[in-house]
Amino acid sequence: MIHSVFIDPLSQKTYDLTTDQIQSALQDPAGLLWISLEHPTEAESLAILRDLFHFHPLSIDDALNPDFQTPKVDDFGAYLFIIMHAVAMNTTLAELNTVEVNFYLGANYLVTLYHEAEMDSLAAVWKRIERDERLIQNGSDFLTYGIIDEVVDDYAPFIDQLDEQLGELEDQVMATPEKHQMARLLVVKHALIFLRRVISPQREVMNRLSRDEFPMIDNQSRIYFRDIYDHLVRYQDNIESLRDIVSSALDIYLNSTSLRLNEIMKALTIVSTIFLPLSFFAGVYGMNFNRQVPAYDWTWGIEFFWGICLAVTAGMLWYFRRHHWF
Repeated sequence: MIHSVFIDPLSQKTYDLTTDQIQSALQDPAGLLWISLEHPTEAESLAILRDLFHFHPLSIDDALNPDFQTPKVDDFGAYLFIIMHAVAMNTTLAELNTVEVNFYLGANYLVTLYHEAEMDSLAAVWKRIERDERLIQNGSDFLTYGIIDEVVDDYAPFIDQLDEQLGELEDQVMATPEKHQMARLLVVKHALIFLRRVISPQREVMNRLSRDEFPMIDNQSRIYFRDIYDHLVRYQDNIESLRDIVSSALDIYLNSTSLRLNEIMKALTIVSTIFLPLSFFAGVYGMNFNRQVPAYDWTWGIEFFWGICLAVTAGMLWYFRRHHWF
């Protein structure tokens, strides 16, 4: 699907332009053209990117093959090629996934491409165009900022959700460690690693866009890109803190499990040690020899035998207790 809008110098909007209208809009330096390729076919992408705008083949290849291209910004002189990653719709912490969003930022145009049928962040910008005049009056660079700002803001709920779940898991592990908690901790850990791998290069992209490096981004827009950079720095700091908490919680779980195992082994060892002399007595008096065994025919022999066993058991328990073995 191809969505397009042209905003003329009088802020009049024309939607779903034809090829001739797009070519005419590109000749108007005072206007603003935005073309959004939303889950396009290869033919649709090539018709816009190659045949109409004549973008560099390497950037087209990156845009058409979104197998986790690293977020980056490339300067091709007349335009910037930017790759960002947005949180995929209906994703969960267990299967956290992102969608690559490609930007072609020119002096008076912006072309975006992503391989999803629908994205909340882009849909929100389309709605903002109708009510937020700043988004369409400050050039293509400010429109790019508006889209990237929506993309980056979508990470905040996931980080907050990870923080909340991790706080609950940490309390549960401290109280009563259970096997299912380990699986949940690993899910959180993998989600944090994934977010860190995505956010870290995007922070560098925003850092470059906020510096005086690219002429098509004016001083006013650089301030806004700097604000996105600050958000990403805060997200990354939160992720690093949460990773430390995950590591601590895993250590607590493993140490608690080892402690419980040691307590169980100690109890079993004590039981085995107590039964060792009892088994000896039972073996001696259970031998089938013709020679008379002492107290074998005694009337109170069985009581005497049990008394010895109980006395030995009590003595051993007293000895273990005295040495704080249990």
